[in-house]
Amino acid sequence: MKNVALYIHIPFCKQKCLYCDFPSVAGKEDCMPGYAAALAKEINSIKDKKIKTIFIGGGTPTYLSVAGWEIIKKSINRLDLCDDLEFTVEGNPGTFTREKLIVLKNMGVNRISIGLQAFQDSLLKLMGRIHTIEDFKQSFKMARDIGFDNINVDLMFGLPSQTLKQWLETLENVTKLNPEHLSCYSLIVEEGTEFYKRFEKGTLDLPGEEIERTMYAKTIEYLSGKGYIQYEISNFAKENKQCRHNLVYWEMDEYIGCGAASHSYSDGFRYRNEENIEKYIKKINSKGIGSEGLAIVEKTKNSFNDDMEEFMFMGLRKNVGICKSEFKQRFHKDIDSVYRDVINKYTNTGFMKESEDNIFLTYEGIEVSNVIMAEFLL
Repeated sequence: MKNVALYIHIPFCKQKCLYCDFPSVAGKEDCMPGYAAALAKEINSIKDKKIKTIFIGGGTPTYLSVAGWEIIKKSINRLDLCDDLEFTVEGNPGTFTREKLIVLKNMGVNRISIGLQAFQDSLLKLMGRIHTIEDFKQSFKMARDIGFDNINVDLMFGLPSQTLKQWLETLENVTKLNPEHLSCYSLIVEEGTEFYKRFEKGTLDLPGEEIERTMYAKTIEYLSGKGYIQYEISNFAKENKQCRHNLVYWEMDEYIGCGAASHSYSDGFRYRNEENIEKYIKKINSKGIGSEGLAIVEKTKNSFNDDMEEFMFMGLRKNVGICKSEFKQRFHKDIDSVYRDVINKYTNTGFMKESEDNIFLTYEGIEVSNVIMAEFLL
């Protein structure tokens, strides 16, 4: 039986953030019970798999009603779970309640990920966040009081009108709370978002590239001084607290996605589910109990080259980089026979380093990682 990771998507939000291009919706609370029931049905269709990590993301999973959680809990209890399961649920301050956190704890959740983004109320407002710093502190304390000893906090830099001083303040205030894990992303202005419209109009006051690079450099320096190990471009963890679920993606292991808009990678196939919530519910309910692939709208077989490319550019996101012997084991080819020219090009220019069995990006390489990774396309 295969050990796989499970991702579960909860698409509901109280309000859509201005930078968000994730498949999430606001104002659809009346769909929650029907969605939870359809989701449970899809989870029940998972067979012959042992689950090693669960990650419930969104949207805002903690916005889902307690009744919705109770339905999902039943179907998760039926799964074949590994003894050392890592079980993460994402949430936003302002949607955490004691009652919900206790339901999650009883469900076996042992890792909470809190979306904070910035430590200034003015910036939170500017991003369209529904919460204040005070809400965040209360949510964090509540999670700790209920016994969660593995907490991640999501942060963003390069925000409109954000200064370097504000970013350092954010890092300082958050590390005082001593979370086990931090994800620090730079803002990407995505098409179809409110921020993109403003960007097009020229009314989005983004920090310059130089400031953003300094913010990133300071993040690495500051967090390393506070005992956080950078193990991926945007992720930092206390010892042994890396997010095992995310490592599944970066190491190209298998995962199953349940819920609207979720993606899966299994047996060399990539597939994705219907994104529209109503259509998703309808698709699931029109299938017989126990039928697999209930809401899939697209399924493609990764080619041999696709797999190699993905292995390279996902793996290069990690600080340890790519393991050459693992490449050989997976693809029955020497990495040199495929990528030696590119590797030489970047090790010679100092953007990459090579040890006996690993190839990884240097700090300078991480700064231009998008350019480098594009060169691994065959």
